[in-house]
Amino acid sequence: MFVHDKNLGISIDLRRMGAVHLLLSRWQKTFDFVEKLEGGAIANPDEGRQVGHYWLRNVNIAPEEIADQIRQSWSALGMFAAETHENGWEHLLMVGVGGSALGPQLLIDALGQTDAPMKIHFIDNTDPDGMERVLATLPLENTLVAILSKSGGTKETRNGMLEVRHAFEREGLHFPNHAIAVTVKGSALDLLAESESWIQSLPLWQWVGGRTSVTGMVGLLPLALSGINWQEFLRGAADMDEKTRGKDMENPALLLAAAWHHIGEGKGKRAMVVLPYKDRLVLFPRYLQQLVMESIGKRLDLQGRTVNQGLTVYGNKGSTDQHAFVQQLRDGPDDFFVTFISVLEGRKGEPIEVETGIRSEDYLLGFLIGTRNALTQAGRKSLTIVLDTLDAYRMGALIALYERAVTLYAAYIGINAYHQPGVEAGKKAAAIALELQAAIIRGESVKENDDTELLRSYLQYNDRV
Repeated sequence: MFVHDKNLGISIDLRRMGAVHLLLSRWQKTFDFVEKLEGGAIANPDEGRQVGHYWLRNVNIAPEEIADQIRQSWSALGMFAAETHENGWEHLLMVGVGGSALGPQLLIDALGQTDAPMKIHFIDNTDPDGMERVLATLPLENTLVAILSKSGGTKETRNGMLEVRHAFEREGLHFPNHAIAVTVKGSALDLLAESESWIQSLPLWQWVGGRTSVTGMVGLLPLALSGINWQEFLRGAADMDEKTRGKDMENPALLLAAAWHHIGEGKGKRAMVVLPYKDRLVLFPRYLQQLVMESIGKRLDLQGRTVNQGLTVYGNKGSTDQHAFVQQLRDGPDDFFVTFISVLEGRKGEPIEVETGIRSEDYLLGFLIGTRNALTQAGRKSLTIVLDTLDAYRMGALIALYERAVTLYAAYIGINAYHQPGVEAGKKAAAIALELQAAIIRGESVKENDDTELLRSYLQYNDRV
């Protein structure tokens, strides 16, 4: 199977995946589900929420009230970006975790330019060493700080905000004069921003999940401030959405989902190894890890039956991977399939020949073809995605392609792609661990096990007990 869309500038080649038997009639329920999803049906019964990331790039399919909110937010973003550039701000520090970090990090790394009007930086963990490394590179007096959280209660983001606030105060700077909230209206973060007169509060919505928020303010704010055409990014996503609504073999998201189902026997028995042969896409495998694994990795299906579904994702950039794990891919366990990603557009600057008639980028494509053939010779499966060029439009289309494929795949195997009980379980367990730590500090008697042993070692090393 091979699909090329000239307008989108993307092709998908499944011919090395083996015989993918695709009976459209069996996928009808998935088409029905997506139609209901885009129409405003409750997609996550656990929380009673709609899932409307498709509305963000096409307000014409959104409920009228929500469409007005989206239009107003894009207008506010445009005005804020213009004011920010006029006021001479040079840096934006984004503080968020998960979907509030992975998406914008991918976009800035893939599309950012050295002559951008603002440089974008990220704090995405509660590691103070990592925060200090970022802060040490910034002239705080010329830095805006965006705090991204739906509620303001996400611990990693809250900790980052407090650490950054302290750094500003240490320099004698008033933090609210540098701060932007990106949050749900009426949240604790929104109320804090209002009470302290932060520069701006930009909207998030409950009906957009973190891992699908990149076409919302989470992704558009850094694009706008760094001078990248965020409207083109939305247009690419909207055009791919339209393409992937098709109920035929020309639907690239359907082909991807069917290939995943075929190669993994409907249970994710093979990992998805993502190998982009483009340095600017090195973060794409990390982005897909959250989008795919958080959406598809579920213990229960929609009927409450234990199914332990999943689809493991990992990857690296080509041709670096040839000096890393490709050895095992060719000669080790046959427990994976590869997604190769190539970009046709070569060097924009003056070409340099490294051999007669050969340029560096020629080697890049040559290594992709060589690695693909070496894997095929060993009986290993792969698919290839080719972009004409890597720009805001194509980036929006690529992200939308995978969002739709995940939705179709999850609906086909009968799981809820839009909740994450495993993530919530981890948060609750972390709270218990912190309570145990507090008990140790107070000198209380606690049950001794490997957790208390690790906590004691940590506290003793840092002279806290």
